[in-house]
Amino acid sequence: MTGLPPLPAERAGYPAPPDLAERRAQMAAAVAAGAFRGAREPVETTLAGLRTLRFPPAGEKRGVLLQLHGGGFRIGRPEFECVLASLLVERCGIEVVVPQYRLAPEHPFPAGLNDAWAALAAVRAETAGPLILGGDSAGAGLAAGLAVRAVAEGGPRIDGLVLLSPWLDLTVSAGAYRPNAASDAMFSAESAGLAAELYLQGCDPRHPRASPLFAPVAGLPPTLISVGTGEVLVDDSRRFHERLAAAGVPSEIVPVAGMEHVAVVRGLAMPGAAETFERIAAFVDRTCGAYGS
Repeated sequence: MTGLPPLPAERAGYPAPPDLAERRAQMAAAVAAGAFRGAREPVETTLAGLRTLRFPPAGEKRGVLLQLHGGGFRIGRPEFECVLASLLVERCGIEVVVPQYRLAPEHPFPAGLNDAWAALAAVRAETAGPLILGGDSAGAGLAAGLAVRAVAEGGPRIDGLVLLSPWLDLTVSAGAYRPNAASDAMFSAESAGLAAELYLQGCDPRHPRASPLFAPVAGLPPTLISVGTGEVLVDDSRRFHERLAAAGVPSEIVPVAGMEHVAVVRGLAMPGAAETFERIAAFVDRTCGAYGS
């Protein structure tokens, strides 16, 4: 893969504004109260210097999913993934690893991407078996960016890519923002624009490592993309799927009517979540092979 510009150097950001600090405090209180707890208790540890939650299976693991949490690059926590991680461990016999990457605006692009890259390298160093890279929303954008970087730099090997409601275009210019504004309560052009500003802090929003929609995609691993048809990010998903298919990358998109943004991360009772989970589990099974083989 050629034509990929270098990452900018890391630089100092600025403190979170009061409203963002308050949202983070509310999230921390919700975590402490068990709001995101899944059926399995994670093991809290450190991976590549990052606070990390690990969800090991009861028996021998079939593979590993490195999952990158969402939160618009500014409010996310690994605990967001506890429900989905628990379900995938139980259903697929894999280990799920969720690192905490640095957040904006204190740590602008590419700090979070660099943290995720370090976690990817560390997980690959631990296992020679199947490694799937996944993420939701902004975390899915990071996952796609890592996959692009891995191809450009000749590794680490990624065997599959799972993108849940991915945010892949930080220009916030997709056509779906306007017609789907009323049907997407969790995301909007206004919130996306603010999040992109906090994260990029002057970097080009079309930089292919920040917005993988503009990156070369030949050589990426088989990919599963999930999105609700009423989401403002539905165009990001469709356009990325089309680019993957045009480049010869095996890509499957699962558009679900009536499904909210990253519904499967929040539980299977939400509309479209159970269907999406089964498609994710089937993708994991295909990637990892039959259980116990």
